[in-house]
Amino acid sequence: MELQLIEIYSPADFENLTILLHEFPHISYWISNVNENESWVRILVEKEDAEKILNYLEKVSHENPDFQAMLSSIKAYVPSEYNENNQTNNENEMERASKHELYSIVHSSGKINASFTWFTVFASIVATVGIIQNNPGFVIGANVIDPSIGPILGISFASTLGDQKLARQSVLTALYGLSIPLMISVLFGYFFSLPVNSNEFITQTSVQIIDIIVAIAAGGAGALSFVKRSQGQLVGVMVSLTVLPPTVVLGMMVGAGNWQGVLTPLLLLLININAIFLSAIVVFWLSGIKPINWKDIEDANISRKYSLTFTSIFAIIFVIAVVYLHL
Repeated sequence: MELQLIEIYSPADFENLTILLHEFPHISYWISNVNENESWVRILVEKEDAEKILNYLEKVSHENPDFQAMLSSIKAYVPSEYNENNQTNNENEMERASKHELYSIVHSSGKINASFTWFTVFASIVATVGIIQNNPGFVIGANVIDPSIGPILGISFASTLGDQKLARQSVLTALYGLSIPLMISVLFGYFFSLPVNSNEFITQTSVQIIDIIVAIAAGGAGALSFVKRSQGQLVGVMVSLTVLPPTVVLGMMVGAGNWQGVLTPLLLLLININAIFLSAIVVFWLSGIKPINWKDIEDANISRKYSLTFTSIFAIIFVIAVVYLHL
C-alpha cells in the first residue's frame, strides 16, 4: 500500500481542521505551531485517500484562502507493521494518483523550457539517424527520450477537466515538440538521400488498419500508466507510442521534395496522435478524474463530450482513408 503525506500550513484558528481530521480517513497526523498565527499540520494517508482530503481543502480555500497544502510520497513508514496489517483486497478498484498530483505533473510537462527543447532535439537526431541507418535500437531509444508524449497526454487530461488554460498550454507545447523533429528531419532530407532501403523508413511509409488498433491500445496503456504513476510501465509504453518516427519520415519527405510520399507518414502521425487523445480521454474519464465544483463539472462534461465526439469522428475518417489507400 502506497502512503502519502499531506502538509498544510494554515491559520492557527483554522476551524475546518477538526472536521478534516474526524471525517476523512488517515493513518496519523501531527500538528505544530509555526508561530502565533500559523499552524503546520501533517497528515499521513493512504494514496487513494489523498484526493478526498485535497478536494475538501480545495473547496474550503474558496472561503478561507489563507493556507497552503502540499502532497509528497512516502518511501517508508515506521512502524512497518502497518503495511503488513493494512493490506486491502480491492483488486477490482484501480488505484491511481490524486487529481492534484496528476495536474501538477501535466502542468510541468506542458511547459516549454530549455530541458524540454534539448531532450526533443536529442531525441529527434537519434530517431533520424536510427531511421537512416536502419537501427531500431536508436529509434526505440529516441521514443523513450522524446518528452512530447507529456503535453499530448496533457491535452486529453485538460479536456477531461474542461481546463481551457491547461489545454492551450499543452497544445502549444505539443506543436512545439513536433516542430523540432520536423525541422531537423527536413534538413536531413534536403542534404541526404532518402533511406529507401531502410526498414525503419519503409515502416513509416505504409499504414494499415491494425496501426490504428495498436495506437489506441498504446495510448490507453500510456494514460493508464500515467494515472497510476507506473514509471517502469510508462517507459515501456513510450516505446510503442510512435509519434516521433512518422514525424521524422514526414520531414525527410518534405526536405527531399517527395510530395507524393508525404501523405502516408502524415496520415500515420495524425492517426497516432488522435488515437492517444481518444484512448487517454476514456481512461481519464473512467478513472474518475473530474473537478469538484458544480460549474467546473458542467464545463468538464461538455468538454469531454465534444472531445470524444471529435476524436471519434476523426478516427472514423482515418479508417476510411486507410481503406481507400488500399483499394
